[in-house]
Amino acid sequence: MNLLIIEDEPDLFQSISNYLGQSKFVCEVASDFHSAEDKLEDAQYDCIILDINLPGGSGLDLLKKIKHSQKNDGVLIISAKGSLTDKVKGLELGADDYLTKPFYLAELSARVNAIIRRRSFAGNNCLQFDKLSINILHKTVNAGGDDLDLTRKEYELLVYFASNKSKVVTKESILDHLWGDSAGMPDTYDLIYSHVRNLRKKLAEAGCPDYIKSVYGMGYKFSAA
Repeated sequence: MNLLIIEDEPDLFQSISNYLGQSKFVCEVASDFHSAEDKLEDAQYDCIILDINLPGGSGLDLLKKIKHSQKNDGVLIISAKGSLTDKVKGLELGADDYLTKPFYLAELSARVNAIIRRRSFAGNNCLQFDKLSINILHKTVNAGGDDLDLTRKEYELLVYFASNKSKVVTKESILDHLWGDSAGMPDTYDLIYSHVRNLRKKLAEAGCPDYIKSVYGMGYKFSAA
């Protein structure tokens, strides 16, 4: 899962990034309005953690831009402002949730997971697909009663495929989703091929059919058919 943390306090965004990174989230950071604008134009995120007060502009203006562009990214507002007016304005503009500083990182994580569940998994902690059972809360995968031993990237790739089942996903979208800021590094396509190959092998060893269909010149489709 790919997150964008828009926050200008270095200690806070580092703490959030470290904590959520332990739960297999890929975290990118923007510490001011304009760098956040650039990232939002270039990529899509499962959830955006958005501070209202930013150098160079307001987080609420960024929220307006997100909704105007019809992006489907989830948005969790965090702010030292605890007034009802700010909270209502953010929610009216389309934010999914609001958390007032200071907060516990465990609560932040729970709210991020809840937003992703509502948006991508119809509110469920567990995603069922043919023989697969994916628990997005515990980050585990079960096939026919046996747990699969997946690496972090293999797990993220599987969840991305399953949440876009029967749709063609491009190699570019996989790069953005799994590697974020590092998507332009050399040999990234080779990384995709390697992870897809390893994931296919582990699924086959667990008795699953080949769910990952190559779509020539475009990418992949995840389907049981």
